[in-house]
Amino acid sequence: MNLRTLLILSMVLFTGFCGFLVWQCGCFDSTTAVNGCIGLVGTSQLPSGEAPSEVSDSPAELNPNTAPRLGADHGEIKTIVIGAKDPNTENPETGFKFQLRLTSKGAGIDHATFSNGEGKGFATRDPKNPQPLEILSPVNQDVYSMANGKLNFPEYSLALPLDRLHWSCGDAQRNPDGSEQVTFYTTIKDRGNDEDVLRISKTYTVEPGSYLVDCKIKFENLSLSEQKISFNLNGPVGLDREGVRSDMRKAVGGFKNAEGKITSDRLNVRKLQKAKELKDLRLEKNSDRFLWAASVNKYFAAIVVPVAKDQGEFAKYIENNFATYYDPDGQANSGDEAVGVNLQIARTTLGAARSGKDVEEYDFKLFLGPKEKRLFTDNPYYKELGFIQTIDFMGCCCPAAIINPLAFGILGAMEWMYSFIPNYGVVIIILVLIIRLVMHPVTKKSQISMSKMTKLGPMAEEIKKKYANNKAEMQKQIMQLYKKQGASPVMGFLPMLIQMPIWIALYSAIYASISLRGAQFLPVWITDLSAPDALVTFSTITIPMVKWHISSFNLLPILMGVAMYLQQKMMPSQAGASTNPQMEQQQKMMKIMMPLMFPLMLYNAPSGLNLYIMASTFAGVIEQHVIRKHIREKEEAESLGKVAVTSKTGGKIKKKKPKPFYKM
Repeated sequence: MNLRTLLILSMVLFTGFCGFLVWQCGCFDSTTAVNGCIGLVGTSQLPSGEAPSEVSDSPAELNPNTAPRLGADHGEIKTIVIGAKDPNTENPETGFKFQLRLTSKGAGIDHATFSNGEGKGFATRDPKNPQPLEILSPVNQDVYSMANGKLNFPEYSLALPLDRLHWSCGDAQRNPDGSEQVTFYTTIKDRGNDEDVLRISKTYTVEPGSYLVDCKIKFENLSLSEQKISFNLNGPVGLDREGVRSDMRKAVGGFKNAEGKITSDRLNVRKLQKAKELKDLRLEKNSDRFLWAASVNKYFAAIVVPVAKDQGEFAKYIENNFATYYDPDGQANSGDEAVGVNLQIARTTLGAARSGKDVEEYDFKLFLGPKEKRLFTDNPYYKELGFIQTIDFMGCCCPAAIINPLAFGILGAMEWMYSFIPNYGVVIIILVLIIRLVMHPVTKKSQISMSKMTKLGPMAEEIKKKYANNKAEMQKQIMQLYKKQGASPVMGFLPMLIQMPIWIALYSAIYASISLRGAQFLPVWITDLSAPDALVTFSTITIPMVKWHISSFNLLPILMGVAMYLQQKMMPSQAGASTNPQMEQQQKMMKIMMPLMFPLMLYNAPSGLNLYIMASTFAGVIEQHVIRKHIREKEEAESLGKVAVTSKTGGKIKKKKPKPFYKM
């Protein structure tokens, strides 16, 4: 394999990697969504202005021989707040982490908003008017997180839509331990004989300083006969997309295999948009046992955990779990889409009233918080359940077994450096210098090898002409030439192979790190390392064909282009370029296209990522200058009959000893 082929292959790999990043960021995303909502539980909405009065069964669903006329009365339409009373002033370090606004409809969560008192929580990234960040919100004002869905009576072929029912509720209560709770309740009746059949209560509890919400659902049989029931429960839904370019929202399922290892399955927005059947929405991992389901975006996760009964390890009452995708207007990327999860609770039998087996309770834990490695590893409960599985990195062509440890290691190193230097922009630049220093020996060897091969270009061209009709002999002679002169085509390619996993891990770590969200580098420029640097903002401009949206003048990508141009200028010419006009023209085009292509592709990338690439490229320019100076000095020394003390060190130069004219 000659140098030209290696260089072209290197550029194809590098360009492919960057193209993958652009595709992953959603610049060319034009997938057509499935109309309506996809999910286990259908959604419906009351006509505008119509006050609900009663939810009851549909006659078509009843078995006329045995089925009672079951239904439930609406309670008062009500919202109630527990947790932080005012997210703007509540300090999450000393009080509640969030405010939970609950609705009587389906006894679900209307909104969940992080506390941000004294700027110590999470806020929107509006630089002019930041507000406490909402992590959960209703979909189309109809689908609520943790709302009860259908209550099934399989014996009667009946399903009651409890998500359309307004449950009754009392006032919020403050407990002695500082926690707050509220209970919703409703009664299912047999309207045929006006008897109570089933009482359902649902209690939400939040504690100061905790990211967990406790949700307990209790079913109590009030009739004198057994009742077989099953039900559906909405999981978390309504997380907004976090990030200017990419939509990293996913539904994730956590599992444990027979060896005790936590595994996960995930469905991203693209897969959910293309789903046609219910099986395409199922979260499953071979025969592994289900632990939890989550709706996540780039920086945050909402994870629902069904708590096992009787000190068990798994909640055996979960029959199925599904991802849900909602697109009310049927137009992909219009802004109203939402990703969620839904749990299907297996059938259970309630004994007759006062039989001692007439009550069934279910306990669910809901985590609402950041996808932060330290949080997930320091908390024993989160660690045991493997919440860290919600953090995923874009491995591209590299396996997760390589990328994940590298990315987590880089994140750990950044956090450690931040404890001494509280500026993530400076930390990124220092990280660049460290990696460049570590990789310098390999880079230096590669540059020296490429320089030798450049000088051997004319000799290689002569060999090609001489053995034009014998390709095998041509390759053999060229390789012998390189070997004789101490040059290696592989050395020009090796640094890229070694650095590719590091590039991907660095990209993933910087791109997905919640530590960079809202982190400032400079007071008036690069005020959020997780967003474009936006030196000047203006009304959004849409570029035709590619549908790129530009709303700011970003300086970092331009500086990155300048650095890449300087780097290309300093790169040694390809072997044979001086004697091959076509190759020389290709090299000139590459030197122009590279500095133009990458700034365009990464124009709207997070400024932390562009800062890293720009700093790394400028450091590479300086490094190449040092290496080329070393090569020139070595060539001058050799031309004067001097050689280095060793082939590996740049030690003192000494003259070659002349060989004796004859041996004694």
